[in-house]
Amino acid sequence: MPQQTPPPPHDQPPVRVTLVESPACHYCADAHQVLAKLAGSYPIVVDTVDARSDAGRVLMAQHRAAMSPLVLLDGAFFSHGRLPRRKLTNVLTSRYGTPVADAVAGGGGRRG
Repeated sequence: MPQQTPPPPHDQPPVRVTLVESPACHYCADAHQVLAKLAGSYPIVVDTVDARSDAGRVLMAQHRAAMSPLVLLDGAFFSHGRLPRRKLTNVLTSRYGTPVADAVAGGGGRRG
């Protein structure tokens, strides 16, 4: 029987998520909720930057984000606008493996 590759260890550094957000942005509020939920299963550190700040304007221009939130993973462009849940979960799973809670609960919701 072939040996399965174990999931990557959780001792890897956390994913640094930079969220460049605008005031009264419902996609930004949604992204915060999604990230808070995922932080219960994966090591995530979230940095929030106001899109109106100097740093926020530079990031929005540098990554040519058409709308907020601009989401960077470890400094690299990931998305803008509504946070793609499934895409983010796939990135986190490939880095850290399937969370134990997901394996026990059958994966939870499949939206995103």
